[in-house]
Amino acid sequence: MTIRDEQLVADLKALRKGRGILAGSITARVGDALRTATGTHGVEHAVEVRRRVAECLWRWAGELPDDLRIAVRAAFALDQTDQLPLYKDRVRLVAERLNRDERTARRRIDEGIERLAEVARSGAPLTEFHPAEPVPGWHTEELRVTLALDQPTPEAFEFRRIVADHDRIEHVDLAITLTAPLGANGPARTDDLEIDVFHGGRLTAREMESTDRFGFRLTLPKPLRRHESHQIGLRFKIRPDRTMAPHYVCVPKHRCAEFDLRVRFDVRRPPERIWRLVNAFQRDVDDPQPRGETIPLDASGEIHTSFHELTPGLAYGIRWHRTTGTGGS
Repeated sequence: MTIRDEQLVADLKALRKGRGILAGSITARVGDALRTATGTHGVEHAVEVRRRVAECLWRWAGELPDDLRIAVRAAFALDQTDQLPLYKDRVRLVAERLNRDERTARRRIDEGIERLAEVARSGAPLTEFHPAEPVPGWHTEELRVTLALDQPTPEAFEFRRIVADHDRIEHVDLAITLTAPLGANGPARTDDLEIDVFHGGRLTAREMESTDRFGFRLTLPKPLRRHESHQIGLRFKIRPDRTMAPHYVCVPKHRCAEFDLRVRFDVRRPPERIWRLVNAFQRDVDDPQPRGETIPLDASGEIHTSFHELTPGLAYGIRWHRTTGTGGS
């Protein structure tokens, strides 16, 4: 079947109503164009149709700008934090996350859906369509990070408690971005970052996902059952000659219920100012005109801040400024 963008847009707008991807009678809610794009023609089992469509929508949305990605993922109730029963409630959620009124939120959703159709049609030929990489089946219940900037080389200690959303979760895929100040360093290399596992699994794969993002896989000691929790302890350390941008943020891809951050600065070279970042777009992290709440250092040269129910795709953490030298990311 050959599909046109307008057909796919119409099917997507029909699916976003009510409970979105969680709607009852999902097999009847997915139109022909959307079935073709998601490879679900001939699939009648509701669970499988829902899974494949959700996976495709999640992947397509990942190709969109930050604001449109946030808008469409909430519109279709793709993430656990978006699963409100009424579409109008999810529109209100989008408005809050984008700090816009509801009329603008609806426009962002409509624009995002049109872009989704473009992404779906610009991918692999439909006869070669493969379902998207699935949503991971786990979420972060608690993430605690201690960043030490008073050492010869910055180090971050990460302790993460994950919870399985499905049975037989055997590994977790994670990533960390090592952002450099403008004009410094050049593209990152694999050996620019040391990753040590303190507890909770084995490091079984790592690769450069972009010029500055390190992806890695942690294989768990045993498969997790649904609702089972698991603790992971990691250390990240950069190469001594690698310069890091003056910020540290968490940008969750999926649900993160709690993020606790402690940063220790060198008291001999304290930053002039520290800003707390909440619901920030990733491009705003390096904005030349920082905005937001400022955080004072305590007598030990440390700050402590925490965040609750982070919105996937937005940045949470701190950035700082000093007249000479930078460190930490």
